Amino acid sequence: MKTATYPHITRNKAVLGGIPIVAGTRTSVRSIAGYYQMGMGMGMSVDEILQSLAHLSAAQVHSALAYYFDHQSEMDRDIARNNDVAFWKKQAEKFAHQPA
Repeated sequence: MKTATYPHITRNKAVLGGIPIVAGTRTSVRSIAGYYQMGMGMGMSVDEILQSLAHLSAAQVHSALAYYFDHQSEMDRDIARNNDVAFWKKQAEKFAHQPA
């Protein structure tokens, strides 16, 4: 079986901790999927995403969505974790209590 490639998607540990992003940007696949998703997300069409993220091309958005659909369970877990307000409050509290 051939491994899928996503021409506009990359990972770079120095950018957003190495999560999948649109190459040459700081726009994550996770955020594009969040715009697109029904239910947990905003339920936007590709055209609406392109209006909101005008710096992206249609090819970049479609590549991000292809990556999302090919890795949907992993990406959905990441989206849920990223949207976990209780988790981020705990993280903020830990950071606030660290010595300067």
